[in-house]
Amino acid sequence: MKKGLLFSLIAAMVVLASCNKTLPNPEQISVNPNPLVLKGGKVNAEITGTFPEKKFAKKGVLVVTPVLKFDGQEVLGEPVTYVGEKAKENGKTVNYRNGGRYSQSCSFDFVPAMIKSELYLRFKATVGNKDIEIPDLKVADGVMVTSELASPKDNKTACTPDKFQRVIQELTEADIMFLIQSADVRSNQTKSEDMKALQAAIKEAKNNEKKEINKIEVSGYASPDGGMDLNEKLAQNRQKAAAKFLQKDLKKNKVSNAVESNITAEDWEGFQKAMENSNLQDKDLVLRVLSMYSDPEEREAQIKNLSAVYKNIAEDILPALRRSRLILTTDLIGKSDDEIRELAKNDPAQLSVEELLYAATLTNDKAEKMAIYQKAAELYNDYRAYNGMGQLYFEAGNYAEAGRCYQKALEIQPNDPDVNYNAGLVALAADDLEKAEYYFGKAAGTKANLSAAMGTLYTKKGDYAAAKKAYGENATNNAAVQQILDENYAAASKTLDNVKEPNAVTAYLKAVVGARTNDKTAVYANLKSAVEQDANLKVRAARDIEFAKYAEEAEFQAIVK
Repeated sequence: MKKGLLFSLIAAMVVLASCNKTLPNPEQISVNPNPLVLKGGKVNAEITGTFPEKKFAKKGVLVVTPVLKFDGQEVLGEPVTYVGEKAKENGKTVNYRNGGRYSQSCSFDFVPAMIKSELYLRFKATVGNKDIEIPDLKVADGVMVTSELASPKDNKTACTPDKFQRVIQELTEADIMFLIQSADVRSNQTKSEDMKALQAAIKEAKNNEKKEINKIEVSGYASPDGGMDLNEKLAQNRQKAAAKFLQKDLKKNKVSNAVESNITAEDWEGFQKAMENSNLQDKDLVLRVLSMYSDPEEREAQIKNLSAVYKNIAEDILPALRRSRLILTTDLIGKSDDEIRELAKNDPAQLSVEELLYAATLTNDKAEKMAIYQKAAELYNDYRAYNGMGQLYFEAGNYAEAGRCYQKALEIQPNDPDVNYNAGLVALAADDLEKAEYYFGKAAGTKANLSAAMGTLYTKKGDYAAAKKAYGENATNNAAVQQILDENYAAASKTLDNVKEPNAVTAYLKAVVGARTNDKTAVYANLKSAVEQDANLKVRAARDIEFAKYAEEAEFQAIVK
């Protein structure tokens, strides 16, 4: 506090009371922090001072009220009352002979206009029946609002991707069944409905320009009864017989694809699946044997020992394992990018939802993307379309519309982690920290950087230790804000140098680091870069107490004008 003002105050009170009954202002007033700092949406301060010896009138009453003045407005803090030893009023008693300690705290809800403000103490003083007029006393400047530069927009929104596949594989399968210990292809097996479907699929793949044969396989199997040598030979012969039949059909349709061959001499896997799906009595006993023994011969012997069960196995299970399986893998070729672009513009109803969502990835024009997402939402009411619209609105700074789109998406898919993450970012932008925390709590598994977003949330809440842990090694503007608030300027500089996509805020934060480390060159170079990228930062810089020591310099004024 200015001594001249203090002494003038004391002198004025001496006129009103005897020298041993004066009511002085506290001396040696200090404010922590000074300048004031925004933290967790609040501007808090601790104010301390000393009442000198033999100065506080024994019947004196002093009410001290913190007042934050800004932009033609003022906000009052909670008053504290100090009283002399013989005062009738209630308050904190100050001993006349020894003086006493003055302390009080104040807290103000932050509003943006407080960036350029001053903290005063307002006094109401009386000695006996005499009122003493005391002017407001300035004790601190404010408010340092660097924490506000931790922006939800620094966190990239999460995309809910399409499932478009240019090539979709289709499988067509048919079985040729054989009699026990036989590899002869019976005519009824070549005329089954499955076989007719396989032959039709081969013709379709041959004649349709949108289809292409990827692979043709023929596998021969033998049931696990009988010796290994016999079963291996049976499986080979069954594969060859089925392949011969198929190759004849391929030649007829002028298909030149090679046929891949496989054999399974003893189909224990097929046996186990058939048993699991059966209604045979004591099937659990058979399955237990399979789990206990891995040697094929031991398995067969143990199962045959179950004489009551084995008869049913031989009749109901084993015949289905004596087979050859024919498998056709066909590639269905989807629309080209040009075809999808054209249809998205002129006839989007001809596209599937996956094709339409994929179309949005084929353009960098934001208006065109928005139109595609809107059409996808209209045609299919797909939550991913609303999420895409929300992303575009968020990037444009239209948080209200972004939030509306995300809520629509959550109505359709309430537990999608990516949409919940994005809704959390919108809540952060609105400073609704409770709602942001709720949405982030449902965003586990998101493809976005949830930890970094939590760092932004903790920064806004004023929990810098949690923010530091959440940011980890992330090199972002927001992580640098936390490091600046922790006064770790070397770390902040390193982080800002490694931001992948530096922008105006990156440069502005570098200027803040320069100001805090008394590097005038860094202040001016980076501040100039910041306002060139975003002219709106001129107004902020001109009012920002971070640059108070440079405010009157011509070079600073040239940048912010």
